[in-house]
Amino acid sequence: MLRNRLALVLLTALAPAVWGTTYLATTELLPPGRPLLAAVIRCLPAGLLLVALTRRLPQGSWWWRSLILGALNIGAFQALLFIAAYRLPGGIAATVGAVQPLVTAGLSALILGDRLTLRTVLSGIAGVAGVSLLVLRANAELDAIGLLAALGGAVVMAAGIVLSKRWVSPAPMLATTGWQLTAGGLLLVPVTLLTEGAPPSHYTLANVLGYTYLCLIGAAVTYALWFRGLRELPPTSVSFLSLLSPVVATLIGWLALGQDLSPLQALGALVVLGSLIAAQTQRPRTTAESATEAEPADTPQPIRTTV
Repeated sequence: MLRNRLALVLLTALAPAVWGTTYLATTELLPPGRPLLAAVIRCLPAGLLLVALTRRLPQGSWWWRSLILGALNIGAFQALLFIAAYRLPGGIAATVGAVQPLVTAGLSALILGDRLTLRTVLSGIAGVAGVSLLVLRANAELDAIGLLAALGGAVVMAAGIVLSKRWVSPAPMLATTGWQLTAGGLLLVPVTLLTEGAPPSHYTLANVLGYTYLCLIGAAVTYALWFRGLRELPPTSVSFLSLLSPVVATLIGWLALGQDLSPLQALGALVVLGSLIAAQTQRPRTTAESATEAEPADTPQPIRTTV
């Protein structure tokens, strides 16, 4: 049982680890100034491909559920993420986004009845602190709209994680993933056209390779792993895994781009990994289970007398 859970956690962790390579792919391979176009090309073709491979369409309530989940997990999240990235330094955006596990834990307690423990709260605070040490800079400038977008992105992703756990699709995981990617990508299309205009008429080989990587690996494969983990693991545990993205992005910047890695950043990475381990090794319990454990094992029965 423990080995199976560890394997599932590691497979799920591959998704945010791969998402940590997005910055490198975007800066080195994609055309500049087209972040939302990158999000559309990343999500929509991947979703259509999975729908075509599985040959399954939503049934009944899953039409509107897929739209809501696709908006939260893909469309709205990607839009808010790129707004924050444009208006804030990357360190601030990542630090604000690191509150997502705490928001997920709170929503899980409200919607799913999961027990919010002190260990979870402390792990979440440690995760935010670790990410701030890893990526935050002293000369970073604040922007109100950017901060709201970063916080909004954390909230909508947390809501998507919790609702994905509450609404378990009867369809195969690849089909459910395809529905959400397609819905999120379609929602991003009008936003992209309004803010960035028509797509470029010419693409280089590097552009094609970058978009292909983001679509097939960065969306189709990783989101399938992510949603599979959400189906089997507690939502808060999965949410903590998202903190791997800034760790991987920092390490790749150091190894591939020659960026500096200070001792303080290394400490931040260790703090993040510690918070991840603490969150994964905690056995989740519902509030109902906690209430049951709080009851005495042998409840004295009232003495009945007959007259």
